[in-house]
This record gives sequence, C-alpha cells and structure tokens, in this order.
Amino acid sequence: MITCSEATKRLWEYLDATLGAADRAALEEHLASCRRCCGELEFAEELRRFLAASGREEIPDDVLRRLNLTLEELEP
Repeated sequence: MITCSEATKRLWEYLDATLGAADRAALEEHLASCRRCCGELEFAEELRRFLAASGREEIPDDVLRRLNLTLEELEP
C-alpha cells in the first residue's frame, strides 16, 4: 500500500489517466481506505472542473497554497 503523501502527489496523474495499471491499482486501493485522500481527490476533481469552466490554465495562488500545505502536512 502507498502512503498518503505518495497518493496525494499522484492524484493529478490519476486524473490525467497517465498512471500505469499497477500504480493506478495501488492508488485506488489507498483511496478505498483513506477518507483524507479521497477528500483531496474530490478537491482536485472540483479544481479541474473549475479551471475547465473558466478557461484558465493556471491554478489560482490561493488554491496552489492549499495544495502545497496539504502536501507538507502529509510528508512523513
């Protein structure tokens, strides 16, 4: 099983469908048991929808700060 920090780092690859089958399975196994990371996946999906709807290609600064703080909190 992978760690929360690894799962969070791989969420964008997961959403882009660029993970290999084994990595995708490991991430899905982690998400099945980790509510915190599932919340981050929901946030990432919402962010993707927001960016697509607004025609923006860059992540707003306040959102980028939240993502960075989350990653720091998850580091072992």
